[in-house]
Amino acid sequence: MPNRNTDPLFQLVKSLEKSEKRNFKLYATRNSSGEELKSIQLFDALDKMNEYDEDLLLRKNPAIKKQQISNMKAHLYRQILSSLRLLNNTDNIDILLHEQMDYARILYNKGLYLQSLKVLDRIKESA
Repeated sequence: MPNRNTDPLFQLVKSLEKSEKRNFKLYATRNSSGEELKSIQLFDALDKMNEYDEDLLLRKNPAIKKQQISNMKAHLYRQILSSLRLLNNTDNIDILLHEQMDYARILYNKGLYLQSLKVLDRIKESA
């Protein structure tokens, strides 16, 4: 069990502002399946804790099994980062440029070279 308050997911959840938490829940429920709902349960449980205690977390949430907790935490961490990226992509030019670069790379890999070049030209103009 990680030391109290040193769990990266717990630190990330505790660092979120109220609007970011709301945005994450909307993001997670929009893309939800049965497993995703467990992620939201895990998120809520971590948000309510003052100190990270994995044993207490498992006792209070019987739907979350000890064998699953590691994978669920890693998945939740990535989900939170994805929702933050979507929330902040208009505020940060670096994130916006990287997103456009990703699109250009995808188009290039699909063999759509002219479309990829157009995206790269737009990136060059805005940079």
